[in-house]
Amino acid sequence: MKNILLLIILTFTSMVFSQTDEEVLKTIYTQSLTNGKAYEWLDHLSNTIGGRLSGSENAEKAVAWGKTELENLGLDNVWLQEVMVPKWIRGEKESAYFITGSGTSVPVAICALGGSIATSNSGLKAKVIEVQNFEELSTLGKDAIKGKIVFFNRPMQADLITTFSAYGGCVNQRYAGAMEAAKFEAAGVIVRSMNLRLDDFPHTGSMSYGDLPNDQRIPSAAISTIAAEKLSEALKNDTNLEFFFKQSCEQLADVKSYNVIGEITGSEFPNEYMIVGGHLDSWDLGDGSHDDGAGVVQSMDVLRLLKESGITPKRSLRVVLFMNEENGLRGGNKYAEEAKKNKETHVFAPESDSGGFTPGGFSFDCSDANFEQVLSWKALFKPYLIHYFEKGGSGADVGPLKNDSNVLAGLRPDSQRYFDYHHASNDTFDAVNKRELELGAATMTSLVYLFDKYGTNPLTSSKALKN
Repeated sequence: MKNILLLIILTFTSMVFSQTDEEVLKTIYTQSLTNGKAYEWLDHLSNTIGGRLSGSENAEKAVAWGKTELENLGLDNVWLQEVMVPKWIRGEKESAYFITGSGTSVPVAICALGGSIATSNSGLKAKVIEVQNFEELSTLGKDAIKGKIVFFNRPMQADLITTFSAYGGCVNQRYAGAMEAAKFEAAGVIVRSMNLRLDDFPHTGSMSYGDLPNDQRIPSAAISTIAAEKLSEALKNDTNLEFFFKQSCEQLADVKSYNVIGEITGSEFPNEYMIVGGHLDSWDLGDGSHDDGAGVVQSMDVLRLLKESGITPKRSLRVVLFMNEENGLRGGNKYAEEAKKNKETHVFAPESDSGGFTPGGFSFDCSDANFEQVLSWKALFKPYLIHYFEKGGSGADVGPLKNDSNVLAGLRPDSQRYFDYHHASNDTFDAVNKRELELGAATMTSLVYLFDKYGTNPLTSSKALKN
């Protein structure tokens, strides 16, 4: 019986090796779309475990779940990599309103920004001053700002087709707004949510006080885009209106957590490593399905899909479920630190952290020579409507692995809806489309297959479409 089983395995493996790249990619996409596991995994991660803020009980449940599921795949090695992470808690639900000149109280959808201090127990009420950027803040100066709540109201730039560029153009007001406003003795900060859509979902996200002493730190929160529009309009009619908000968040001591790692040992080059990953932590308002549950389950399915497709990697392939991307990047930095300590050679590292929408391609952080190799594979992806191959950024968690010779990549799905959900309470499982998620998993798997087969040596690039 054992000999028959071995013969079947050898025959199937031989069939895979004799296939063209086009045929292998078709097998991978077929497996993902008819036998995918990503959506089932995401259902559990989102609906049974839920939001997974670093240091929380749910984050640790996610670690245990990830380890168990990777072990169930029958990988060669599965382990936890210890990392210390920050523990910030939101506390009671935030509340806010502003009072118009007629005395009308207008409620505002609000949430504390990650890392912010609390207001006093009775909340904070003060006059508001609206600004677009830090330059305007500096021009106004301390006399105009002291004792007031600074309202940063610069929207994401709507005419930028790449929404991540629009996000990058205004996210500094969220991250550093409190730090900058505190220099002028502001009482607090509220920030327009990083969202292109007008809705009533406030979007959280990380913020920083830099090296400000504790006694100079001020509370910082995000308001919804609808609330921002209402407040801005009200300020045109009454510059003396008052804004109230209350939050009870708290920063606690760092706690122990883990990256979750699973590995298939390479059959020919076991000391050359490829990794694929997403971040296991999420913000606490929703269940983190798009950010980044989708990336986690897609990355896990890369290893499963290769096994199901009869592909044995030449190079060692790891899936890494990173902890603490959202408010510290401790997991990504820890993995790179350990890789350097162990003198591991990482040749390729794609990341999925842009949501579970329809995949459009990849951006690559690599040399021109390696990018030319990537472009030679573009025709292989055309049947799947994957056309975007550009040099650019990769991903936050794989970024620390960058060196002069390796290739980092970021999966680039359609981003037009991503910031409707990013860091908000509507980032939930029902917002993810099963087929789009599975297409992303297949696309990641296909690129891993090609880099494993041809390596990062540009001299082999011309072979891709001939075999």
